[in-house]
Amino acid sequence: MSHVEAVIAARLPLSLAALALLALWESVHPYLPLFTGAHATRERLRHGAQNVALGVMNGLVVRFVFLGAWTAVATWSEARGFGISAWVGGPAWLQWVLVLLLLDGWTYSWHRLNHTVPILWRFHRLHHSDRQMDVTTANRFHLGEIVLSSLLRIPLLALFGASVLQLAVYEIILFAVVQFHHANIAVPESVDRVLRAFIVTPHLHKVHHSIDQAEQHANFSSVLTWWDRAARTLRLSPDLSQVVFGVDEHPTSR
Repeated sequence: MSHVEAVIAARLPLSLAALALLALWESVHPYLPLFTGAHATRERLRHGAQNVALGVMNGLVVRFVFLGAWTAVATWSEARGFGISAWVGGPAWLQWVLVLLLLDGWTYSWHRLNHTVPILWRFHRLHHSDRQMDVTTANRFHLGEIVLSSLLRIPLLALFGASVLQLAVYEIILFAVVQFHHANIAVPESVDRVLRAFIVTPHLHKVHHSIDQAEQHANFSSVLTWWDRAARTLRLSPDLSQVVFGVDEHPTSR
C-alpha cells in the first residue's frame, strides 16, 4: 500500500475515533443540557444516528463519484508542474504549508458563500437547522452542498497544485477540528482562549450556530481562525449558556 492509499484509508478510522472520544466527553461533561427528560438517551441516539447516516451517505458519494476525479486532476497537475505550489517552488515543506493554507482559505470562502448566496444557503441551512448541536452535527450536510463543493474542488486542486496526499492530510485535520468545535463539550475559557488564537473552538462555533442571524454571519473559519481575523468576521459571545441553535424560520433577510 502506498503512502497516499494509507492516508486515505486512515481517514475513516481516525474520524470514528474522534467521534467516539468527543461523544464520550459530551456524556461525561456536556456544556449545554441538550437532551433531558425520561427519554434523553433515546433522543440523543436517534439524533446522532440521523446525522451520522447523512455523513455516511455523503461520504460514499464522495468516495465513489469524486475521488477518482480528484486523483486524476491532481496527478495531471503534478506531472505538468501546474498550479500555485509548483509556480512558487521552494522546498517540499513550503509547498505543503502553501497548499494546506490554500485549501483552508478556500474552505473559509466556500463557507461564507453558503451564507450569502441564496441558492447555496438553501442547502447549507440543513446543517444549521440542528437545534441540538453536538459532535454528530459535523456530519449533517445536504447532499447538494457536498456535490457542489466536490465539483468545485476539481479545478481548484489543479489551480493550487495540490496532490491527493496533501488533500487527504488536510481532510483529516479538517474533520478532526470540525468535530471538535461542533462538540457539546465544556472547554475551560482559559484553554479555549489560547486555542482560538489558532484554530476554531467550541466557543466560536457555538456563536456561528446561534439562531441570531448577526451571529450566524460570523466565524466562518473551519480550521484556522486567521481567516476570520483577517476578514473581520470573528465574533465572541460574553455568555453562551443561553445560546439557541437553529435557523430563524421567518428571517427578515438573508
